[in-house]
Amino acid sequence: MDPIVDPYATDERKALAQLTRDFTEREIVPHLDDWERAGELPRSLHRAASAAGLLGLGFPEEFGGSGGDALDVVVMTEAMLGAGASGGLISGLFTHGIALPHVVDAAVARRESGDRAGGDYLIDTYVRPVLAGEAICALGVTEPEGGSDVARLRTRGVVRDDGVIVNGSKTYITSGSRADFIVAAVRTGGDGAGGLSLVIVDTDTPGFSVGRRLEKMGWLCSDTAELSFVDVEVPIANLLGREAGFMSLARHFAVERLNIAVTAYATAQRCLDLTVSWTKDRETFGRPLAARQVVRHTLVEMHRRVEVSRTYARSVAVRHASGEDVILDALLAKATAVETAEYVADRAVQLHGGMGYMRECEVERHYRDVRILGIGGGATEVMNDLAASLLGY
Repeated sequence: MDPIVDPYATDERKALAQLTRDFTEREIVPHLDDWERAGELPRSLHRAASAAGLLGLGFPEEFGGSGGDALDVVVMTEAMLGAGASGGLISGLFTHGIALPHVVDAAVARRESGDRAGGDYLIDTYVRPVLAGEAICALGVTEPEGGSDVARLRTRGVVRDDGVIVNGSKTYITSGSRADFIVAAVRTGGDGAGGLSLVIVDTDTPGFSVGRRLEKMGWLCSDTAELSFVDVEVPIANLLGREAGFMSLARHFAVERLNIAVTAYATAQRCLDLTVSWTKDRETFGRPLAARQVVRHTLVEMHRRVEVSRTYARSVAVRHASGEDVILDALLAKATAVETAEYVADRAVQLHGGMGYMRECEVERHYRDVRILGIGGGATEVMNDLAASLLGY
């Protein structure tokens, strides 16, 4: 019988994991507390991540990316969090992972339709600068009156021969205050999902403004903003397929949810590692914490949940990379991993005792950061309802 080959343990992916750990320990960990206090990441980090080949991972080399697939992104995310990065760092540095695929898809579609110049315009103007670390982009979907219910979005885009006039607002937009352009969902047609389109809005366009930067419970180094569009004139070349926005969002939501699952279980693993070390070193009443049965059993339960979440999410990523439709499994993997992260981070703080409640303690940051994971990318309750529909319940 042939041995089972672990696709995550190839020589190339082991090297990628080591490169990521080295980058994180050198470029991120020494500065993360300062970035948390500043409320944003420096642009220099984007350039450094690009130079290291990490920022463009999962994007085609011909478009300025580093190549690789979903499994490579999984390996990088695991290694970065395992070396001391945070969920907020992942969110802020890799925001383009949820925005740029829509631009790439539109560029490819234009090229395949014979509009080579139109495709090159999107790649050269928007994709390459982001992957080089010279520009920052954000995805603008959520609105004050519509979050997970994307089909209810009200921001209006009136299409004319030479462009689109955008009016409306967005909120809770990750990297919204730093972004050079926004890939925004706007209503160019009638009510419901079928009336949505995606447009690229340069943030230096007259009529666009950042309403305010939002203060959050966690993900402190990842800036989040309210955005306003008042008669913003967008070139027609920046319309990414008329009334095709919802399908594009739905197609890529599965990947976003899978990435959130990876962030969740990788954060949980980091919390477990830190807690194992703490309980072995910390003595109470003459014995290490880890010598006590209740502590050891808690550590086992933390380990069990992490292993289940990782195994499930990794398997879904393999299926996605092979071309399978994983919409259902991606949202289930997200729910499973988020539940794990919330439990493990909570137990990590508890086992760290008073130190776990201090800002100087890493598990305290993870405890705050994991809370958003069950909300972002589709709230758990909404995802469960979608799962019920997909399962025919």
